[in-house]
Amino acid sequence: MSEATSGIDFSKPRCLWAGQNPLMVVYHDTEWGVPVHDDRKLFEFLVLEGAQAGLSWQTVLNKRESYREAFDYFDAQKVAAYTGDDIARLLGNAGIIRNRLKIEATIINAQKFLDTQAEFGTFDKFIWQFTDGKPRKNALEVQSAIPAFTPQSDAMSKELKRRGFKFVGTTICYAHMQATGMVNDHLVSCFRYHEVGQEAQ
Repeated sequence: MSEATSGIDFSKPRCLWAGQNPLMVVYHDTEWGVPVHDDRKLFEFLVLEGAQAGLSWQTVLNKRESYREAFDYFDAQKVAAYTGDDIARLLGNAGIIRNRLKIEATIINAQKFLDTQAEFGTFDKFIWQFTDGKPRKNALEVQSAIPAFTPQSDAMSKELKRRGFKFVGTTICYAHMQATGMVNDHLVSCFRYHEVGQEAQ
């Protein structure tokens, strides 16, 4: 067990989806729902949420470090300049999800990410407009009440698609909103419910 996971108190009340997997629990306890305003991290989540399409988040988390290494630690400038040789390199990398469409989409998304940055100054300023610049705090009591999408994620998806982004359906967009703290979907019984709104990355 790593240093990051060795001190987990599994007795704390958490959202059920975190389960007992140490990697998932650490992610739940330290990242999920925390407002993110760093452009590189926003790009990272955009890539990872797109990679998750059709798969479990745990599968993506298990490969996260490999993704960081494979995609130049999510430097959008570098990823946007990837060529056919880079696609071939990535398709041969067993540490990531070797789906050509998802890999090609990541490169396209990096290019569109830079375009959006140039227009708005930061991607952060663009993406947070869908929640009026502040986290939406829900009050959910059971996991089944957590939505898969909302009018806000519908609007985000529509605008990202209009700008040429790929793998940005409304469900992926809502997962991105949850991950980056644009919405707080921790259950009210979860110990993180009241904490995440007071933190920012």
